[in-house]
Amino acid sequence: MYILTERFALAAGMLLFVSINAATAAELDAPTGPVLLTISGELANTNGDGTAAFDLEMLRALGATDITTDTIWTPGTITFTGVELKTLLDHVGASGDEIDATAINDYTVVIPVSDAVEGGPIVAYEMDGELMSRRDKGPLWLIYPYSSNSEYRTEVIYSRSIWQLDRMAIK
Repeated sequence: MYILTERFALAAGMLLFVSINAATAAELDAPTGPVLLTISGELANTNGDGTAAFDLEMLRALGATDITTDTIWTPGTITFTGVELKTLLDHVGASGDEIDATAINDYTVVIPVSDAVEGGPIVAYEMDGELMSRRDKGPLWLIYPYSSNSEYRTEVIYSRSIWQLDRMAIK
């Protein structure tokens, strides 16, 4: 009887452990369109080979945020639409302190995860209601709300505003 009770307790404990781990890790849907962004590194939620790949519709499904601002690279005031960096990192269960953000041409910048705050930067996929082409710094551009806060108008922040973004590694 003692052995049966001990085995039951062991089995119950293992089931609880598996349930807790399953609750913290999740499979994301697979992209059905062209992949625009691949996130790797310290992630809890992936959709293949330890990475999280996103097409445009997957990014849109996370909720759109608009930032209307001027930039040092474009004339006038522009409305950018995209997903908040915080929302994106929360969705993949990012647990690191830094993001190595890389562009199509392999240019890389380091962004602290602490930049990912509500009302902070977005991964923009539209500029004034139009999808951004590579020629227009797209298809993805990390945009901060430069006009809304002087803390976003610094050389450090401008250097983190990577365009033609296609990869992020969470470290």
